[in-house]
Amino acid sequence: MAAIATAAGAAIAVFVVSSTVFAYHSSNHDEGVYLLQAALLLDGQLELRAGELAGAFRPWFFVEDGGRLYPKYTPVPAAMFAASMALFGEPRMTLAAVAAANAALVYVLGSMLFDRRVGVVAAALFAASPLAVVTTSAFLPYAPTTALNLLFAVAYLRGVRDGSIPAAAVAGIAIGVAFFARPYTAVLFAIPFMCHALVSVVNSVSDGGISTAEPVRRQGVTAVFGLAFVGVTLAYNARMTGSPLVFPYEAFAPADGPGFGTRRILDHSVTYTPALALEANGYAIRYLLTRWFVAGPIGTAAAVAGLALAVRRWIGERTAADGSAAFERRAGLVLAGLFVTVTAGNVAFWGNYNVLATLSDPTDGLVSQFGPFYHFDLLVPLSVFAALAVVVGWDRGVPAVRSVIERRRSRRAARVAVALLLVASLVGASAAAVAAVSGPLDRNAAHTEKYEVAYGPIETADPESAVVFLPTPYGDWQNHPFQYLRNDGGLDGPVVYALDRGPGDDFAVLDAYPNRTHYRYAYRGEWTPSADRHVTPKLEPLDVRRGATLDGEAVVGVPSRVAHARVRLESETGGTAEYAVADPDGSITVPWSIDRDAARLLAADSAPSVRVGGADTVVLTVTLTQPDGGTLTYRQEATVRTGIDGVEVVWPPERSVCPLVTDCGNEGTYLPDDSDAHRAGVSFETRLEPREP
Repeated sequence: MAAIATAAGAAIAVFVVSSTVFAYHSSNHDEGVYLLQAALLLDGQLELRAGELAGAFRPWFFVEDGGRLYPKYTPVPAAMFAASMALFGEPRMTLAAVAAANAALVYVLGSMLFDRRVGVVAAALFAASPLAVVTTSAFLPYAPTTALNLLFAVAYLRGVRDGSIPAAAVAGIAIGVAFFARPYTAVLFAIPFMCHALVSVVNSVSDGGISTAEPVRRQGVTAVFGLAFVGVTLAYNARMTGSPLVFPYEAFAPADGPGFGTRRILDHSVTYTPALALEANGYAIRYLLTRWFVAGPIGTAAAVAGLALAVRRWIGERTAADGSAAFERRAGLVLAGLFVTVTAGNVAFWGNYNVLATLSDPTDGLVSQFGPFYHFDLLVPLSVFAALAVVVGWDRGVPAVRSVIERRRSRRAARVAVALLLVASLVGASAAAVAAVSGPLDRNAAHTEKYEVAYGPIETADPESAVVFLPTPYGDWQNHPFQYLRNDGGLDGPVVYALDRGPGDDFAVLDAYPNRTHYRYAYRGEWTPSADRHVTPKLEPLDVRRGATLDGEAVVGVPSRVAHARVRLESETGGTAEYAVADPDGSITVPWSIDRDAARLLAADSAPSVRVGGADTVVLTVTLTQPDGGTLTYRQEATVRTGIDGVEVVWPPERSVCPLVTDCGNEGTYLPDDSDAHRAGVSFETRLEPREP
């Protein structure tokens, strides 16, 4: 019952954290990759088929291959999320199931190696570790892959202990699927077990020959099933990249895998030397042991003590009539081997450098929010050996305390003292666990508050049968950073999200979805990775104004102390036109027009014009200048397209108000419904209508 309660508690904790702290997902934008991949799988697809619109729909970490878009990650974690999406309509159920599975499997592993009490404590320590709580609560692959690795470990050891061929088959399937999910992670976890398998096969063959060696048959079954999924992985590679030996992540970034030298992904690169690798991984291990394992240094000290106790037991009990001591020793050594393989193997992977924004600062970068997640598998041996120390310490400490008190007082006082000791231990352990996890949860919660503000207009409008154009603060990527705003696999969901790019691309999207309501999502401010830098968002409906000639007007407010103004019209195709306004007072009205040939400033005597053609951008600016040289510029950018029948303009234009410069991007986005967003006297009204015949 205690093990069931622990697993259930782990599931509930992860579901609550995921639903609250990560309500809009995290600042690790890999989550959007896996969730979109899950949506694709539910539609029976491995890739997005966007055709000529691939640039407008390309998600973060997807490879663009012609009109085909496919993720750099293999589909195993996404398939896990897809299962609960299909069954419950809620992918967070998978996160809860993974948390429960990991806790339960750690319990089984601890029970097999030592006893059930160790198993229960190990499960509790694992589930309470900040790394397990936080990382499992996000749609990331590390906890699901560890669940597969743990299933492999439990099945393998059960096969060894009981001589079970079915258990050996389960072990092979589990590690094969883990390899499909994350090949390098699975290999590092499997190496100690592979060494044990090799030694057992060699010893058995030496004793009885291949045909009679039971370990040969059992290990052969594990190998066959494991290699079958290696074959599935290679087949998937061939399907996606065209070569069985080229993984999708290599197609996305060839220099992103394990190894030393120049490592690169997109515009980020570093010369990853062994010295840098050791330094980065040293910090990662330090943070794991002091911050991200349960109770930090206390939990780590318990794990060290538990390992020492285990080694002492293995040395002192080399033989046993039933072979249990020999099994415990060999299985324990295999488990302890993970300390070596996972730690050493990660040295060769530069991802551990990338999670550390500042190597010596554990409160900066992804490590501050999720911990050293590439070392997630180390939670398994840490929890088991720490549990052994806790159980042995309790077994030895409680009788000693009781004996001392009974000698000096009474048995009743001894029982009270033991009860108080138990309560104090539980309270202390709980306080240490809460203190360790509260920091990361607070940091992630701050990002959630930022996302809640950013997505507010979309949640309020709740658009249906819509197309929403999204800004591109980090380049032409969807779900980076706005991973909460995702498309489905068919690009035909209730809301279709497209990147707001050039005029030709935007009109192509509008043409592809003519019968939907169109919106532009924008914000005032600068989007940065910092949780403290919020933006002020807006969602405005769009339509396409059409006509042989369109007449427009911009009316801008003039704050105090403005000496003169300059009106300027320009297009990407045809240069500029402008005129001056002397002594503006109150407001300035700028009439203008556009047809298939040109855009014109109608207030000037000669009606200067700029040529427009094809898909174009027409920019109108009104720059106000004070006597001391300070300026304020009203800027509107309209997306236009000309043709035989006239001109089309996406309306309203993008508007901004820029102090000191003429183009300030999102920093100056005009918010007509927010009177506090701009200085006194600032107003910006626009209109555009077809000219009456």
